[in-house]
Amino acid sequence: MIADTYGNDLSDEDLTRERAAVELDRTIAAFDGHTPVGGAAIYTRCLTVPGAVLPVAGVTWVGVAPTHRRRGILTSLMRRQLTDLHDSGGEPIAVLRPSEAAIYGRFGYGPATRQSRLRCDKRAMAFRPGTDFGDGTIELLDHDRARPVIEGVYDQVRTTSIGWPDRARRFWDSRLDDAPHSRGGATALRCAVHRDAAGDTTGYALYRISRERDALGNDTSTVRIVELAAVTRRAYASLWRFAAGIDLVPWIEYEAAADEPLPYLLNDPRALHSTVVDRLWGRLVDVGRALAGRRYSTPLDVVLNVRDEFCPWNTGHHRLQADGSRVVCERTTAPADLQLTAAELSAAYLGGTTLASLAAAGRVQELRTGALAHTTRAFRADHEPFYPGGWAFPAY
Repeated sequence: MIADTYGNDLSDEDLTRERAAVELDRTIAAFDGHTPVGGAAIYTRCLTVPGAVLPVAGVTWVGVAPTHRRRGILTSLMRRQLTDLHDSGGEPIAVLRPSEAAIYGRFGYGPATRQSRLRCDKRAMAFRPGTDFGDGTIELLDHDRARPVIEGVYDQVRTTSIGWPDRARRFWDSRLDDAPHSRGGATALRCAVHRDAAGDTTGYALYRISRERDALGNDTSTVRIVELAAVTRRAYASLWRFAAGIDLVPWIEYEAAADEPLPYLLNDPRALHSTVVDRLWGRLVDVGRALAGRRYSTPLDVVLNVRDEFCPWNTGHHRLQADGSRVVCERTTAPADLQLTAAELSAAYLGGTTLASLAAAGRVQELRTGALAHTTRAFRADHEPFYPGGWAFPAY
C-alpha cells in the first residue's frame, strides 16, 4: 500500500531491510474491510536537542492509498499516533521528514531544521591563505574497515550537534546500503576518513561520483557528498580539500547545515550555490516534558499560553523556568507573556526557527513587553540544528 502511495517499487532487498527496521508494535494501519488503506509507524530514536539528548518518536511510513484520499484517514492515523504516545507516557516529541511541507502543520508539527543544498563549482574553490589543514592524512577505506571507524566518529559528533539522531545497527545498515539500484546512477559509495598526526580518526566523508553531461555536451559530473562528519576543524577543512581535489569532476553537491562553515574557508564564497529547504519537522507531544527536557541559552521565566486543538491536553498556561541545568515547566494560572500554538512552539524547539520570526509573521503574540526578545534568545543555540541524513529521517 505504501509503495502504491509513493509510486515506488520495492525490491526484495528493500523489503528485507525495511522488515528488519520496522517496529510492528509501533505501527498502525487503517483498513477498508480486509484491505489496508492507510498506515503510519514509529521508529524509536534519540535526538540531540539544546543541552541534552532526548528520546523521540521517529514518524515514518505515513501514507493513505490513492483510492481512499480525502476521507479523513490521515487525520485519524495522526490523532491515534499522538494520543497513544501521550497516554502511554512515551516520547515527549515526535519528529518526521515530510514528503510535502503543507501536510503536517494542521497536526501541530512545525519546521524545526533547515538545510542548505550546496552546488559547488570546484574550479572556484580556492581555500583562504592560512587555512589550518594540520598534518593529518586522508585514506579511502572499504565498507568493512570503514564502518566501525565512522560509527565512532559519528557518535562523537552527534552528542553535541543539535538535530543529529543516534544510530543503532539497523539504521547504519540503511545508511550504508549500497545496492546498485539505490545509487541513483552514480558510483558505489566511497568512504574517505581523516586521521590526525597522532593516527586518531577525526572525520569522514561518504560520497558517490555521478558522471554526466548536459545537452550541450558540457561535463556536469558531480561528487555527491552523502554525509560528512568531523570532530575537529582541521579534519573538516581537510575533508573538503580532499573533495575539491578529486580529478575530472567539476562539481560537488552536498546537503549542508544552514550555517555551514565551508563558505568561510574559501576565497570566493560565490563558488557555492545554495538553496535552503526545510528538513525535520517536530511535534511537542507533551509540552511540559518536552520544554523541561532541553536547556536554554539564558535564564528564563516566561508563561506561555499554548493553544493545541489537535492534542488538547497541551492547551493552557505553562510556566517555563530555566537557569543553567535547572529547568521546570509546569501548569499555572498566572497571566501569559506569549501566546502561540503547538506548531510554533514545535518549530522553535530545536533553536533554529526563531520565535521572533514567527511573531513577525503574526504567528506568536507578545503579551508582555520584552518577553518575545528574551524568550527568543533563550531558545537559540550556538549553531543551527542540522540533520545529517538528508531526506531519510528516521531511516538513517
